[in-house]
Amino acid sequence: MLLRLAYLAATNILAILRLLTMSRHEKDIEILALRHQLLVLQRQVGKPTFTATDRAVLAGLLHRLPTDKLRRLLLLVQPDTILRWHRNLLKRRHAAASRPHRQGRPPTVRSIRAMVLRLARENPPWGYRRIHGELAALGIKIAASTVWEILKEHGIPPAPERQSTTWAEFLRGQAEALLACDLFEVRTLTGARLYVFAVIEHTTRRIRILGATAHPTADWLVQLGRNLLMDLEGAGSRARFLIRDRDAKFTAGFDALFADAGLEVVKTGIRIPRMNSIMERWIQTCRRELLDRTLIWNQHHLLYVLDEFETFYDGHRPHRALGQAAPLRPLPEVIDIPARRRRLRIRRRDRLGGTLHEYEHAA
Repeated sequence: MLLRLAYLAATNILAILRLLTMSRHEKDIEILALRHQLLVLQRQVGKPTFTATDRAVLAGLLHRLPTDKLRRLLLLVQPDTILRWHRNLLKRRHAAASRPHRQGRPPTVRSIRAMVLRLARENPPWGYRRIHGELAALGIKIAASTVWEILKEHGIPPAPERQSTTWAEFLRGQAEALLACDLFEVRTLTGARLYVFAVIEHTTRRIRILGATAHPTADWLVQLGRNLLMDLEGAGSRARFLIRDRDAKFTAGFDALFADAGLEVVKTGIRIPRMNSIMERWIQTCRRELLDRTLIWNQHHLLYVLDEFETFYDGHRPHRALGQAAPLRPLPEVIDIPARRRRLRIRRRDRLGGTLHEYEHAA
């Protein structure tokens, strides 16, 4: 509104300067023409709409005229309306002058707002009262209603609507206790179909390729399950859940074997591979980095290739989920290489005839 008032004031000043160059006769003719145009507009417009800026301009220009002269003017509004607009302008001006500089509560400190949002994000079951209590325990003084307003402003629903846990959140929260397994198919050069059984640990991303066969029977899978349990016991694993799909090859005997060992078998939904996403992602990696680039002759050759890939995957290949470390090899200390004093000497080691490359510092 202030910007528009400044614009209208500048426009009126230019209009006054233009009027100074006009004679009295010319001004009278222009006034009569404008009055006639106003009559035409009054016949076409029932009730014109005035903005706050329009009211301020008219009240400022016409309030000094006596009421009898105002009544003789051709206006779109009544003279009493002009005077009322002027009284309202004066009233608001006096109210603004007597009002203190600050009103109401002071704004909430930005860091406190960020803390409220953090507590709501990290603790879905907490409502605004619980968040307010936690802030009070930290010595942060804030009203409970302010916490509620902050949550509402950022579109955070009440606590009961935030308590539902997604499958991804469950996997992240229980990663240390989770194993995932799956069977995937490999084709040889002769067209024979082989099935590979592999298990991955969610927390370390360590892969175990337990076997491959052309006929995955129930007894074969149970025996591989026994081998897995012995390996987990020797490694001191704390896994409590095993995720698998609903393939008919996984029989009740397979599930009973892990139940006796204290592991609960969790079945994924029907045709929902995302519920076993980490295992499915490893299968994709195995195909892209190994199987799609290797000609498999027979079962013996496949086991040899997968054994090499398992060693490479667990001992060398970096993982983003582990901060670019390998499952069985932590990241080394960062070396300091002074400029122009030392040259990197890196040696490449080939696996499977150059299909897989490992790099290390030369001795």
